[in-house]
Amino acid sequence: MDSRTRIRLGRSAGGLTGLAVVAVLAATGVPASASTPTGPLVGVIVRATSAADVTRVQAAVRQSGGAVGRPLALISGFAAQVPSGALPALRAAGGVAEVTADTAVRMKADKWIDDGGKNIAVDSVKKAAGGKKKDNTVDTASLTGAGIGVALIDSGVAPVTGLNQPGKVINGPDLSFESQTPGLADIDTYGHGTHMAGIIAGSDPTTSTGAVGFQGVAPGAHLISLKVAAADGASDVSQVIAGIDWVVSHRNDPGLNIRVLNLSFGTDSSQDEKLDPISYAVEAAWRNGIVVVVSVGNDGAAATRVTMPAANPYVIAVGAADPNGTDVRTDDTVATFSTRGNAGRHADLLAAGRSVVSLRDPGSYIDDNYPGARVADAAGQLRFFRGSGTSQAAAVVSGSVALLLQQRPGLTPDQVKNLLVQSADPLTGADPIATGAGQLDIAGAATLQVPLNAKQSYPAATGLGSLEGSRGSAHVAAAATGLLLTGEKDIFGAPWTPATWTAAAKNGKAWSGGTWNGKVWAGSAFTGQSWASGTWGTVTWSSLTWSGQSWTSGVWSGRSWAAGSWSGRSWAGATWCGRSWTGRSWA
Repeated sequence: MDSRTRIRLGRSAGGLTGLAVVAVLAATGVPASASTPTGPLVGVIVRATSAADVTRVQAAVRQSGGAVGRPLALISGFAAQVPSGALPALRAAGGVAEVTADTAVRMKADKWIDDGGKNIAVDSVKKAAGGKKKDNTVDTASLTGAGIGVALIDSGVAPVTGLNQPGKVINGPDLSFESQTPGLADIDTYGHGTHMAGIIAGSDPTTSTGAVGFQGVAPGAHLISLKVAAADGASDVSQVIAGIDWVVSHRNDPGLNIRVLNLSFGTDSSQDEKLDPISYAVEAAWRNGIVVVVSVGNDGAAATRVTMPAANPYVIAVGAADPNGTDVRTDDTVATFSTRGNAGRHADLLAAGRSVVSLRDPGSYIDDNYPGARVADAAGQLRFFRGSGTSQAAAVVSGSVALLLQQRPGLTPDQVKNLLVQSADPLTGADPIATGAGQLDIAGAATLQVPLNAKQSYPAATGLGSLEGSRGSAHVAAAATGLLLTGEKDIFGAPWTPATWTAAAKNGKAWSGGTWNGKVWAGSAFTGQSWASGTWGTVTWSSLTWSGQSWTSGVWSGRSWAAGSWSGRSWAGATWCGRSWTGRSWA
């Protein structure tokens, strides 16, 4: 794989001028013919209204003079190359639900390419993280994380074997743009969230053939999934903050017991961590008793700043170790892609993050685009998937925290962090900044006595900074116009008032039923009508408008927000998820 990847961007080519015949054909729902010259070819993502309509829509693309590319099965769509002038007609063709641009983007860290190291199974990761200490008195093998809820704010979780048993996954509100698309709510159409979920708490001890199945680090834990990203990766920082606030507000709901929050992503915000809103959100979660685990990013040894919110000093910032294809640690190194940081803030510790094998999400974006990363089980079935990044390393640590909290439920977040840092195995000869305290040692942490005086005392965050600053270079864009969502507004155009929000978030009161920041984002209770044991109710967003909202280069006047009107511009810079979102780590 080269240094470029394909990410769906927000600028629609629908505004490009086409021939007059295109307008006539659009009115009839028939695309331009291949013989009609309609401008240069442009890359697009085409979504059909249903799986049954895909063939018809593909025919429409070919009739327009375009070419059909890779399938995107989970969204009943596919990539394509289409003449620019034929786009209006294609959008109006029967069976077409949505057409948005799909553009090649230069990655921020061009030199890092996952060269496909030897597959590392999660059980090998867990075994190696069992520690080298000889005086362990705790039977860590008996710890499964039972009873501990791990919140996962990501791209959702697919009901694959190992994650589909009753009680394993509880779906919180779907805050992604796909929540408005029938059949896609809560489902992972990208593939990243399922991979993280498998590492943290997958549980499939045996297969139908009796062979050993798959076990995550904490197979007894349950997951609370909050989907914020769609198949194209589109999400705004306001959606992520809303997800964190929901976790804090509902951490003690019956059956949840949310003690851990996994955030396998980050923005390139350059704001001071005391001011940045997403930094404040994770600190509020920490102060409310939730252990927050965040990936530092995949910008490599040259990067002097970890991503936000890993920059917050309270949370557990995780870098990636490279096991170099073995189960022993004597040859382990800091992964070349792991963000180094600086003396003031860097990874607190490392966990295995290269070529980690977890559960595959068939038909998802990464599955369709990186078939070489599929891994067979003992029966030869391609049930698994390999990925590299600090995202995977963070998931390993989140599962390990669940084990510690099962063993000692009374541990505070500060005590958990202290145990992990104090017990970490140093890497001989490694960069002391990049490696932090060393590699995760689960058994060592479980053996240490509880540090009674473990209390962090960094200056408290205020959260009074800019929401726009928190986005960094990541912005969603309107598919119809290409206008970016910028400024102090959330995805519904509601004004961002830091003083009001911080007071509510601090006390876990940012959500009221399904309302956040003054707008209705979701339902107000679990419905239980899902493959999961519980699913938070959804609401229709299409009635909400952007009336009078002024943006960077235009004014939204009475435009109704509808499913698919935003596209994946926010992930173009590979800012989120240490580039795991972009597919860079799925080579």
